[in-house]
Amino acid sequence: MALNPNFRADLDGQIAQLKADRVYKTLNHLESPQAARVTMEGRGEVLILSSNNYLGLCNEPAVVQAGIDALGTFGAGTGSVRFICGTFTIHRELEQALARFVGTDAAMSFVSAWNANEGLTASIVEEGDFVASDALNHASIIDSMRLAKAITKCTTAVYKHGDMDDLVEKLRSAKSARRRLVWTDGIFSMEGAIAKLPQLLQIARDHDAVLVVDDSHATGVLGATGRGTPEHFGVVGEVDIITSTLGKALGGAAGGFVAGPEPLCDMLTQRSRPQLFSNALPPTVAASALAAVQFIESHPDRVRSLHENAAWFRAALKEAGLHPLDGETPIVPIIVGKTADAIRMSGMLLDRGIFVTGFGFPVVPHGTARLRCQVSAAHSRADLEFAVRSISEVAAAVGLPS
Repeated sequence: MALNPNFRADLDGQIAQLKADRVYKTLNHLESPQAARVTMEGRGEVLILSSNNYLGLCNEPAVVQAGIDALGTFGAGTGSVRFICGTFTIHRELEQALARFVGTDAAMSFVSAWNANEGLTASIVEEGDFVASDALNHASIIDSMRLAKAITKCTTAVYKHGDMDDLVEKLRSAKSARRRLVWTDGIFSMEGAIAKLPQLLQIARDHDAVLVVDDSHATGVLGATGRGTPEHFGVVGEVDIITSTLGKALGGAAGGFVAGPEPLCDMLTQRSRPQLFSNALPPTVAASALAAVQFIESHPDRVRSLHENAAWFRAALKEAGLHPLDGETPIVPIIVGKTADAIRMSGMLLDRGIFVTGFGFPVVPHGTARLRCQVSAAHSRADLEFAVRSISEVAAAVGLPS
C-alpha cells in the first residue's frame, strides 16, 4: 500500500519553508569522540566550541571504561520498567552519588533530563496548586507545566526573566493556592546568566513555595567543586528540588535526575509517568555517569580549569573588540544582531575549522542573534586563542561594529 501522498507533500512543503526562512537545521557527523577537537565527516579536524562537554569527560578514560565494564556486568538494559522487571544496583549507586554530590537526601534517575522535568510537575501538584516559571526557562520546564496543567488542572504563570518583583506579585495573586511551586533554570542556556538563587530562596520561604532548580548547565560547572548553582551561592542543601542532566558535564552521554527529599523520589517511583512507562537508564550510561561524578569529586582542578578558561575567553573577546554578554559561566554568547549574520558567521567559522552555532529569532528575540560559544576545561589556551582570532576576522568580514 502506498504512503499517503498528501501527507508527504505537506511535509515537503514545510521543510521547503524552513529552508526558505533560513532556519532549517543540518546535522554535522562526527567520526571521533566528543572532545575539544574532533574529526568531522568531510571536514577533518574541527575545534568544538558548541558542546556541553564542559569538563571534557565525554572521552575521559575512566568514564568510558566504566561504561564498558557495566555492559559486561549488566548487559544492554533492563528490558522493561524498573518496578516491573527489577532495577540494577548501578542505578542505586548512581542515585546515591548524585544526591551526595548536589546535597540532597535522595535522587531518582531518568532516561533524559527532559523526562526528569516532564515527570516532576504533574507528580507533585494537584488541582488548586499554582506553578510559576521564569520566562527564559528551558522548553522541558515549559512542557512539564503544560502537561501538569492538562493532567491536574493546576494553574500556572510566567514571571519576567529574573524579575523578583514580578515573581512576588504572581505568588501573591496565588496566595489561596494549596501549594505553590517556582521553577527556574540555574544557568539560562541562551544567556549564560545565573539565576538569582538567594533571592529566589527567600521569596520561596516568604510565600511558602517549593523552589525547583533545573541545574543542567550548572552541575559540574558552577561552584568551587562543581556542585552547581547552590554551591556557587553557598546554599548547598537549601534548595527544595534540583533537576539536572547526565548529558552535559557529567560524561555527556544521556540521562537526567531529580534530587530532593527521600519521600519525593519515592513519590516519583509511584507516580512519575516516565518512570512508570519507560525503561530505565541503560546501565552503561549509569556507570559512566557515576564514574564522572567520582572523577569530579577527586579532581576539583578540572572545575578550576573550566572557570579559568571561561574567564580568559570572555576577556579576550572583549579585548578583541567583540561583545560577549557579561557573566561567570562557560556559556559565552557573542551578540551579533541580525539572524542572517549569525548564521553566516557560523558557516564561515566552520569553513575555518571551528564549530559554533549561530542562534536567531525565534530562539532569541529579534535583534539579539548571537554566536553561542561554550568553553570546556579540555580546551587549550592555543585552542581559545585560535577561536578568538578567527571570530574577530569573521566579524570584520561581515561588517560587525567593533
